[in-house]
Amino acid sequence: MTPSPHSNKILSIHQPNYIPWLGYFYKIIHSDVFVFLDSVQYPRGQSFSARNKVKTPNGPTWLTIPISVPEGQKGKASFLEVDFATDKWRKKHLRTLHMSYAKAPFYEEVREMIEPIISNATSFVELNISLIEKICEYLEIETKRIRLSNILDEYGEKTQLIIDICEAVNVDTYLSGTGGGKEYNNEDMLNQHGIKLIYSDFKHPEYEQLWGDFESNMSIIDLLMNHGKNSRKILLDNK
Repeated sequence: MTPSPHSNKILSIHQPNYIPWLGYFYKIIHSDVFVFLDSVQYPRGQSFSARNKVKTPNGPTWLTIPISVPEGQKGKASFLEVDFATDKWRKKHLRTLHMSYAKAPFYEEVREMIEPIISNATSFVELNISLIEKICEYLEIETKRIRLSNILDEYGEKTQLIIDICEAVNVDTYLSGTGGGKEYNNEDMLNQHGIKLIYSDFKHPEYEQLWGDFESNMSIIDLLMNHGKNSRKILLDNK
């Protein structure tokens, strides 16, 4: 199915990362459809898939989820096949969040939102997607959100993956991040399929934080703890 030239809808996609940074949600807000790449290959090595940074009294620190990959599937397993290696991280992460943000204005409000998910999620993908979904609801982000595993059983790689998703959800504009995603984008190939390529214009805002000088590129949890529902306005007013 070829996207209608008049659909005028914007697609963005991303792996279901753990409590992502602000730019992740900025991209969702500026899309009509966002697709969680839940069935693509889980990356080798360290990535933001299973970790992110929060600001503590001693500076930024990583919250990392120990994950396990099926025997013999390292570098081949999808996000859906990855699981928790242990459950000890749950209490550790919640304790770090408490120590870091108990004095933040919206700590209790945000804690009540995310703690049940962190404590009870039964799989790695469910944890990450559920947290992102809950944060989107909290920030009143109305973008349609879909899992790749629910729309396509087969798809290509890199630019072909983008084309396959655009055609599956009938959009004609692809919104890309400006980081590693650029290496996947073959603009000529997209144009041949009637898909316009645009890039996120996200500029990281500065906002009031706890613990001294401003630190950028924290998990969105840092913004939420400090600014609550006003985080949406801060995300959008970053020009």
